[in-house]
Amino acid sequence: MKKVISVMIPTFNEEENVVPIAEAVIDEITANLPQYDYEILFIDNDSTDTTRAKIRGLCEKNKRIKAIFNVKNFGQFNSPFHGLLETTGDCTVLLCADFQDPIPMITQFVHEWEKGYKIVIGIKSTSKENKFMYFLRSCYYKLIKRMSSVEQIEHFTGFGLYDKTFLDVLRNLDDPMPFLRGIVAELGFKRKDIEYQQEKRRAGKTHNNWYSLYDAAMLSFTSYTKVGMRIATIMGFVLSGLSIAVAFIYLVMKLVFWDRFVAGMTPILLGIFVFGSVQLFFIGLLGEYIMSINSRVTRRPLVVEEERINFEDQETEGEKK
Repeated sequence: MKKVISVMIPTFNEEENVVPIAEAVIDEITANLPQYDYEILFIDNDSTDTTRAKIRGLCEKNKRIKAIFNVKNFGQFNSPFHGLLETTGDCTVLLCADFQDPIPMITQFVHEWEKGYKIVIGIKSTSKENKFMYFLRSCYYKLIKRMSSVEQIEHFTGFGLYDKTFLDVLRNLDDPMPFLRGIVAELGFKRKDIEYQQEKRRAGKTHNNWYSLYDAAMLSFTSYTKVGMRIATIMGFVLSGLSIAVAFIYLVMKLVFWDRFVAGMTPILLGIFVFGSVQLFFIGLLGEYIMSINSRVTRRPLVVEEERINFEDQETEGEKK
């Protein structure tokens, strides 16, 4: 019996890309990996265009193409993670629908997997995206890498191949806020990194904005670093000590030069603004940690599904068991 390669493709308003990406994946596997069978799973995050209609058409024509439709948009992390857990192949390739991840690398990933690597991931060495955004991402990766106690993989977006044994571990994590990019490095499976150039989107507009990028940064920061709270504690000690020293100096100078020393309002205003801004910054940072904790302890599901397509055989097997 042939081994199965699963290809999991998350979508959100990708009406111009879903059909070409499915055709490209099928052509790549049938031409270069004929010894394997395949399944393609689309997980749609509540698209508002014709993406779902086109996925339905693909599923009707080819029963090896499956679909999960979410009842709403559950974000850029939960939906792909849930999709990975629902694949059934011997390995699963996570792939973007916009063609920024090179399709021919599927074959390269599988060849490395055959050598024994449980995880084979793509690392962006260069990108045709906006140069300023690429620079900001590079700065972020270097910063988080320095601050984290866990290995952080620079320019890794999730694009890669994951063995079913790794996915079994993910199924047992029970994490309502999974950050795959950190989990891949944290769990320590045998891994191969392959560099590639990220292409421009084939069609449509990117769904990443400043808020989504900030959300990704904060999830990584609060999940894998303690440095934020440590900095707050250290700065609290330092500024408290400085305040006591300045207060003592002012007291001595006032007692010694009672008539000539006039402090005025300037030191008071500067102290209020400096300490106020520092306090606000760290209160906000503390809030990010608390939000992360709150999201985890509430134990909400990763996604809520509205519909599944072409999972009938899998459901029948489950009923027989």
